[in-house]
Amino acid sequence: MQPCPQGESTGRKAVVTNRPADAMAPPLRILIADDHDLLRDTLVLFLESEGGMAAETAADLPAAIAAIERGPAYDLVLLDLTMPGMNGLEGLERIMALGGGQRVALISGTGTPELAERALALGAAGYVPKTLAAKSLVNAVRFMAMGEQFAPFDFLRTAPEEAANPLRERLTRREAEVLEGLVEGKSNKEIARDLRVTEPTVKLHVKTLYRKIGAHNRTQAAMIARDAGLF
Repeated sequence: MQPCPQGESTGRKAVVTNRPADAMAPPLRILIADDHDLLRDTLVLFLESEGGMAAETAADLPAAIAAIERGPAYDLVLLDLTMPGMNGLEGLERIMALGGGQRVALISGTGTPELAERALALGAAGYVPKTLAAKSLVNAVRFMAMGEQFAPFDFLRTAPEEAANPLRERLTRREAEVLEGLVEGKSNKEIARDLRVTEPTVKLHVKTLYRKIGAHNRTQAAMIARDAGLF
């Protein structure tokens, strides 16, 4: 058997290969567009250290547009709200209008809940505050790249009765929906069908919400939710 030749450099960042052995899908392609070098590099490190994601970067909106037009399509484009060329939500709409199938989300340290809701209403894949913890940010990017819409529950405007529940405030909207399915005794397959997402996506949500609420299994998660009066 001949030794495997070294691959040629493509100019793109390498993909960390510490994915589970049974993960056969190609890595999710993520474009991070932000004018802060340190933030871009940190996000790349966070995402690729988790495995299963390959991140590329751009420093402004024109560079992001050029990267998208070169193709192939990204699974997710993450745009900084205030980087050069954005002009608020106008930049978001320009990227979304390019087509190609990539989903587009905003990341910002200065945006308001009202702006986040406007972005989601325009069809954005999500809104990610820069104050989000690293692990939560990685999960948010993965979920959005897989077809989910993301925004932290405690960031968006919520009804008073929702905001008053400490357990709900720990969860994203989708995690709360998955937890409700667990309370109702549904399987992952049934929850996926009801929410119109894939079963692997539901499994990721289940794993994340277990960690957030301190549960070790489905029964315990359901009991915690009931005891908290969440459903």
